[in-house]
Amino acid sequence: MIKKTEVLIKNLDWRKNPTQFEYKEEENSQPKFATAKTVKEFGIYNTSKYVGTNINIDRSSNNITNLSHDKNPIFQEEELFLKVLVEGNSNLYEYVDNNVTRYFYNKENSDIEQLIYKKYKFSENNIGENNRFRQQLWKDVKCSNSKMDVIEKLNYTKKDLLKYFVDVNKCDQQEYVNFEEKQERDVFNFTIRPRVNSSSLAIVNSYFKKNDFENKINFGLGVEAEFILPFNKNKWAIAIEPTYQSYNAEARTNVSDVAGGEVIATVDYSSIEIPVGLRHYLFLNDNSKMFINASYIFDFSSNSYIELNRNDGSYINSLEIKTNNNFAMGVGFKQNDRYSLELRYHAGREVLGNYLYWNSDFKSISLIFGYSLF
Repeated sequence: MIKKTEVLIKNLDWRKNPTQFEYKEEENSQPKFATAKTVKEFGIYNTSKYVGTNINIDRSSNNITNLSHDKNPIFQEEELFLKVLVEGNSNLYEYVDNNVTRYFYNKENSDIEQLIYKKYKFSENNIGENNRFRQQLWKDVKCSNSKMDVIEKLNYTKKDLLKYFVDVNKCDQQEYVNFEEKQERDVFNFTIRPRVNSSSLAIVNSYFKKNDFENKINFGLGVEAEFILPFNKNKWAIAIEPTYQSYNAEARTNVSDVAGGEVIATVDYSSIEIPVGLRHYLFLNDNSKMFINASYIFDFSSNSYIELNRNDGSYINSLEIKTNNNFAMGVGFKQNDRYSLELRYHAGREVLGNYLYWNSDFKSISLIFGYSLF
């Protein structure tokens, strides 16, 4: 006898089929784990559904370098959770595990079977395809309007198979559920990001010793394009953020063998930074969330230089600023998917990359405000 129980399931928005899931019977109870051996099916309301079953699956590689010479599937029996894609009179299931993607089907309460597709080598330099899934569909999953030429054009992809199973259920005038119908989801954000920077610079060589430029507060402006990744409940994103920044400062260093005994260094540095980062969200409630991100920053300076002069104003040297790339880490808060605040630390950046005998270290901390336009 099958027993149905409502529990609290930890929804990980699985990118590949889970081998187990974590649940609680009550909010304050201890977490438990269930596998395909112990649970017939589980689901998240209005989101996803999985069935646990003992099934024959062919895990043959489709990688060209690992193809076998046998066109037939090599089945092995396993206890698996299959993801339900379409549920109705004709059912479609999916199994994803690393480089293996397989589709399964059944009609009403019949046994679940794999839809067969396999690449194989029929000679040393020739690759064939076993497309038996088309014969399976023509035999078992069709309606009065089904046409063989339509099935012959189907590819072994989620998009093609999903559409076919939906069409068959519609044709049969059967109630069905398409679990892959896209829920409204925030997949792209465009944000204006003004900021306050606290920046410092040090340069050194064996002759002029170390020049420490004063810490300066300056302003910058960036625009961020954020792409939300389609798994793990929108917790991961990739962000690209072109940003204008500038730094102007002066440093005075005592040097005994220079006329006047002092070198005055002036820096005029502006650039377009392009951080490319990975962001992870930590949801606090429906309206607010924390985030952490790590970025690799490409920096493009223009007409930037460091000028060295004696204290009487006479010229010593001018160093063209040529920057290397660097890393940054940030932590922030976002409210109502509209307003955000981030504190970001930039690791040291070399700004005199063209000079063998000079070293430099440009650092900054930024307080970044954000307003998402969409």
